[in-house]
Amino acid sequence: MTDERARHDHLLARLARGERIEAQDEMSATYRQNLVHLMTMQADSELAGAYGYVPWIMKAPGVEEKLVVAQIVKDETRHAKVMYDLLEELGVDVHVHVDTHDQSFARRLDDSEADIGTARVATDKRVNIFYYPIDTWADFVMFNFCMDRGAGHQLEDVRHSSYGPWRRGVEGIFKEERMHIRHGELWVKRLADDRAARDDAERTFHKWYVRTMNIFGRPGTPKNRLYRELGLKQRDNDDVRRTFSEEVRGLVEALGWRVPDWKPAWETLPEEAQIPG
Repeated sequence: MTDERARHDHLLARLARGERIEAQDEMSATYRQNLVHLMTMQADSELAGAYGYVPWIMKAPGVEEKLVVAQIVKDETRHAKVMYDLLEELGVDVHVHVDTHDQSFARRLDDSEADIGTARVATDKRVNIFYYPIDTWADFVMFNFCMDRGAGHQLEDVRHSSYGPWRRGVEGIFKEERMHIRHGELWVKRLADDRAARDDAERTFHKWYVRTMNIFGRPGTPKNRLYRELGLKQRDNDDVRRTFSEEVRGLVEALGWRVPDWKPAWETLPEEAQIPG
């Protein structure tokens, strides 16, 4: 048995006893590689999300909403900083990573109605929903309502992560994401109650709901099983997606809206493992 195999088996035995991993010298190469991958996806998503919100500080309706958007930008940037600090502790050269991708984080698709499924169009590791532009206030609201909610469901797994620093770091992130979700809920109800805005708002919801359903990944993948074996995720991708979908259905049907049909993008496109924030 190689040293690395013995190290990994020892780590799995510790995880089976419910122990937490606290430092890099406790990790096998497999554990560290997958942990870094997942945390980088979250960090890049947080920063790309902040960049996408910035224009709406100026365009939001009214001073109060401009302040709310500015606070969300601040929150998302702070979330990115928390995650990049954790990655730095694991030896990742965060300065080089962010400097390399800084322009990429601001990149958005030209076509606001495009459907890229689970494909990537840039070299950073953000969840691909952050490639879509936020062109209208309804887009901003439905992004809050759908994507922040989807991220919240995924962060529920991180709150039970086998990596202690990530688990602790995500607690503050999770609380702030819940505030963003509540902002989305407030505005969804306002738009649904506005006769002039209601139909367009429902169409916009349909667009972002489908995009959010694609972020959770394929069901039953070997990669997801490995994440669960390592304690980096707790549930299958489809279980998280189903929980999200059922919650959203209850909220929008109470407004008289319907949940659109959704066809898994991976039936025709290659898999992209994705988590937000």
